[in-house]
This record gives sequence, structure tokens and C-alpha cells, in this order.
Amino acid sequence: QLQLVESGGGSVQPGGSLRLSCAASGSIFNIRAMGWYRRAPGKQRDLVALITSGGSTNYADSVKGRFTISRDNAKNTVYLQMNSLKPEDTAVYYCNADPPGLDWGQGTQVTVSS
Repeated sequence: QLQLVESGGGSVQPGGSLRLSCAASGSIFNIRAMGWYRRAPGKQRDLVALITSGGSTNYADSVKGRFTISRDNAKNTVYLQMNSLKPEDTAVYYCNADPPGLDWGQGTQVTVSS
């Protein structure tokens, strides 16, 4: 079973940017789709972005135009570039397959506040 390690979170002001990374312990080449999920305080974990093995992407309406997902199969890493961050983006961010079939990592905290 692959292990996933998320990193890159932090505290930023509204309008700021962060780049999250998700490093897998093994190959993600054959995983059909990888996604970034987030869990805001008091809410369920939701999918915000996914990327297929062929490079097609899809985004939740709430992040469309601001977030960009990418994957580097050679490095077994998935990225999430987050721009124009808003307070409502505050959450713990996780990566997993879509649908999520891997063990969840510890996530990385993103806090957007002035």
C-alpha cells in the first residue's frame, strides 16, 4: 500500500499563494486519477481537484480558476498550486486517489487569515 505525505501548507493572508506537494512512497503511474481533498473545521472531507493519468483535470466550483493540480509521475508527486486564497480555503488538505482507496496521510494545514 502506497504511503502519502503532504507538505507545503502554512498561514497566508487573503490573496496569497501556496503550493502543496504530495509525495507517494511508490509509483503513481498506474493510478487512474489522483486528487486533492480538504476538510474544513466542522465539515466533511471534500474533493477539490483531480488529475487523471492522462493529464485531464477537474475542479470544484469553489476553487476553479484559482487552483491548479499537476502530477509528476517520474517523481511520484502530485502538486496543488493555490492562488488568490480566501479565508474559506482554510482547511487540512490531503491527497489520495479518486475515488480514495489509499491510506490517508497526515494532511497539511492551510490557514488563510488577515
